[in-house]
Amino acid sequence: MNTVKGIRIMLADDEPHILEFLEIGLVNEGYEVKTAPDGMSAVTLAYDFQPHVVILDVMMPGIDGFEACRMIKKIGFTVAIIMLTAKDEIDDRVKGLTLGADDYMVKPFSFDELLARIQARLRNQFPSLLGEVILGPFQVDDRRKEIIYEQRVLELSPTEYELLKFMVINHGIVLSKAKILDAVWSYDFGGEDNIVEVYIRSLREKLKDKEHRLIRTFRGSGYRIDLP
Repeated sequence: MNTVKGIRIMLADDEPHILEFLEIGLVNEGYEVKTAPDGMSAVTLAYDFQPHVVILDVMMPGIDGFEACRMIKKIGFTVAIIMLTAKDEIDDRVKGLTLGADDYMVKPFSFDELLARIQARLRNQFPSLLGEVILGPFQVDDRRKEIIYEQRVLELSPTEYELLKFMVINHGIVLSKAKILDAVWSYDFGGEDNIVEVYIRSLREKLKDKEHRLIRTFRGSGYRIDLP
């Protein structure tokens, strides 16, 4: 099961078997899920539930998915909406995206594809919920304590991970040795500040940054990571 505690997903579809299938699957993945059988119910539920992701069928009784999408987007909270339709028509997709939908899926679809779309929306709009931040060529996953650079998982010690994460998040800022020591080794660090140089050297080797173009040194000031 994925670690997705606290992520809320709302399903809206007038076909009970689809709702049940998707709800069971998403709950098993660890998501908090609520369902609505029609467009108006979806809008009402969205006010109270404030989901992070809405899976919204286009063809529903009462107000359709397009109108529900428009109304949900006007509520005023950040939400990712994935539209579902039985039609593979460009006009429908354009209309949905124009009204605020973030993605579009055509029925029938695989559950694995839906999961991938949900994860993509969460990474894009709610990265902090996944403990994951993507900055330039870096992907920092704080839950796994893992950093991916240019699609390559870096083999980092716990201290190297914390140092690189601190520098990536503060990219574009010159970080002094004192500031790095405070952030990574804590205020009660009693060693020599040249430990920073040792770890910077190790990170450059693992990043294949021989020419110091990624981690730059500013003599007398500190270090800075520049992202493309």
